[in-house]
Amino acid sequence: MNQAGMAATFLVVFREALEAGLIIGIILTVLARLGARRYFSHVIGSAVLAVGLSVGVGLWLGSLADTTQEKAKQILEGVISLAACGVLTYMFFWMDRQSRRIKSEIETKVESAISSRDDWAMMTLSFFAVLREGAETVLFLKAVAIQSGGAVSWLGGLAGCLVAVGLVALIFAGGRNVPLKPLFRGTGFLILLVASGLLAYGVHELEEAGWIWPVVYPLYNINGLLNEKEGIGSFLKALFGYNGNPSLTEVCSYWTYLGVILFFFFRKKESV
Repeated sequence: MNQAGMAATFLVVFREALEAGLIIGIILTVLARLGARRYFSHVIGSAVLAVGLSVGVGLWLGSLADTTQEKAKQILEGVISLAACGVLTYMFFWMDRQSRRIKSEIETKVESAISSRDDWAMMTLSFFAVLREGAETVLFLKAVAIQSGGAVSWLGGLAGCLVAVGLVALIFAGGRNVPLKPLFRGTGFLILLVASGLLAYGVHELEEAGWIWPVVYPLYNINGLLNEKEGIGSFLKALFGYNGNPSLTEVCSYWTYLGVILFFFFRKKESV
């Protein structure tokens, strides 16, 4: 995988691992504060199980895409790209909405599980929190790999995970005050650009499969100036879905998506 694919993998894994790590960190902090360290093994064990399950699903999804016939593969890759775009968009708004109250909600659930001595509730709380982030990561990484024309960058994913774990350790173990809001906001907007590219790529694949009419193809061709298969062009393609000769449908879907998402985001901010 090229450097752009590695960068996109790093961004996605870092964001998802940071969210999962913060949730696990909050749970462990509450348990330590309440003197319920015996639940540590429940939390860590269920989190590891969720990660393993997510990796297994990722391997299965990769083998499924590799063994399908050409037209079915185009349809599958188009659907995966569109689904990843949809989930990325939901994640962006969900995290922005939940960031202020997620800590109190998790603390309430942990305290309730401890008071009722509910081991199962404690395990499922961390399991499903990590599984949600893991499932999202698997979907995004497969979509990014499809778009960049390569395999998942294990190096980029490992680096993103290690940086996220290190940041979580600074927050909870080191007691550092890390400004998370601008960090999530910045990575969120980068992920929106990735999602825009996934949307356009998904539309392109479904055009190739005959499921969507391209209207005008190509609308323009600037591959002579910035080739999507070489240098900076290939970097932009892998990271943001750049296409040097897109159809009118692709261009409209890309810019309409960005315009609508940013409109609703800033409109929501003004009304708060």
